[in-house]
Amino acid sequence: MVTIGLIGLGRIGVMHAEILALTVDRLVVADSVPERAQAFATAHPDAHIEVRTPDALLSSPDLGGLVITTPTDTHAAIIERAAALNIPLFCEKPISTDLATTLRVAEIVREQNVRLQMGFQRHFDAGYTAARNSLRSGAIGDLRRVHMGTMDQAPAPREFLAASGGIYTDCLIHDFDALRWVTGQEVTEVYAIGTDLGLPDFRDFDDPAETAVLLTMADGTIVTAQSSRFNGAGYDVRMELHGTLGTETVGLDEHLPMHSAEPGATYPSADPWTDFILRFNPAYEAEMRAFLEVVQGTREIPAGIEDAVAALLIAEACAASRREHGPVKVPSSAKNFGSEA
Repeated sequence: MVTIGLIGLGRIGVMHAEILALTVDRLVVADSVPERAQAFATAHPDAHIEVRTPDALLSSPDLGGLVITTPTDTHAAIIERAAALNIPLFCEKPISTDLATTLRVAEIVREQNVRLQMGFQRHFDAGYTAARNSLRSGAIGDLRRVHMGTMDQAPAPREFLAASGGIYTDCLIHDFDALRWVTGQEVTEVYAIGTDLGLPDFRDFDDPAETAVLLTMADGTIVTAQSSRFNGAGYDVRMELHGTLGTETVGLDEHLPMHSAEPGATYPSADPWTDFILRFNPAYEAEMRAFLEVVQGTREIPAGIEDAVAALLIAEACAASRREHGPVKVPSSAKNFGSEA
């Protein structure tokens, strides 16, 4: 019998819980709002779901693994407490919105040998995986340029933005992680610009609504990245790898939220993506399957605490660059982190 616990039944927590409810022998759920947990269990009468309080869940000796999908500002404290359970943990990114807390948790994870998988689902996306394989096989030749971006169709609610850590830590951190994973290279320097458009929801938190970043990789490869909270056409996530023999692009599918101005062009042909859950649903399912393999001891951690630290170092450098209006070096300690899974 495999019993998995899940704490936090917000939007992404419900998504993970629905995947697990169809997969594991027993799912134990908890939320700071008890009605959410009970409502989820009631809505899935055919699954083996048990509801506990957060405190009871984090003291449960019968769990084989724990999935943490609570608000970002609670991740660190939950991991620190759950480490005593001596079971594999899965945590949505980031560990924390500040580096000091993240490094403290990383030290606990190392000292107590906690098996912690981070929620970087692009490691399991078919497009990013194919691009990584093409680059590493030499199919596109030597890498010369990379362009990537994540554009939300509409901003998240103000209360989410207040605790998100900002556009670099909340949104582009996925691109920074994917960049490291796909290329196998570390980022050494960034230059970021951004604007809050004068909008209170962003100005009050010193958070750009629109941003563009120039990144330099260890081997000299130039990377550009952009992010937007107002991409009205839909949810747009892409990555372009330009090599000496060819170009590999992630995200050019029939749901790309763009319109071609070329006469007679009909591409793309399907309804656009509207959010990250729709776009990455297969990747999320594969990510949870991978975590269950970690729980069963048949797989190594595919994206770990080292990747969380490295991606946050890049995000923090971007935030500093925007504030300082100039290039910022990414701390060299980032080079000591990285997963080859």
